[in-house]
Amino acid sequence: MDQLSHVQPNGKAQMVDVTAKDATFRTAKAEGKVLLPKIILDLFQNGEWNSPKGAVIQTARLAGIQAVKQTSQLIPLCHPLMVSFIDVQMEIVHDGIYICSEVKCTGQTGVEMEALTGVSVAALTIYDMVKALSFEIEISSIGLIEKKGGKSDFSRK
Repeated sequence: MDQLSHVQPNGKAQMVDVTAKDATFRTAKAEGKVLLPKIILDLFQNGEWNSPKGAVIQTARLAGIQAVKQTSQLIPLCHPLMVSFIDVQMEIVHDGIYICSEVKCTGQTGVEMEALTGVSVAALTIYDMVKALSFEIEISSIGLIEKKGGKSDFSRK
């Protein structure tokens, strides 16, 4: 590809025209991590931690699901999609919380941005819920793991 699909030859942004594309099954998975200092990580020793703001992991999971459904309102050139499946999972690991989002739909364009948005907002929610204890929190390694459907498939692992 010698030109970005969201940029016209004159340099102006454009929404990609998917009118002529066939609707096909699409899926995408994304991942990310919230790195936590020991003072916070120790609070998650038994899994979920109920901070003064509530259950951190469950609230972040719900925020990620909601974010997937709002992606086209957050990212200006994303198409609104009829998403058929959303899963946002979290796992407490040695240095923080690992987040994985999977999104599916049948449509004319992929769900990569939706999966990435789910991870990003879940991570931001964790940050918001624990920041009173430390600002030594880092959101890192957000990226696409795989996508299927459309012109090409992709897999990082």
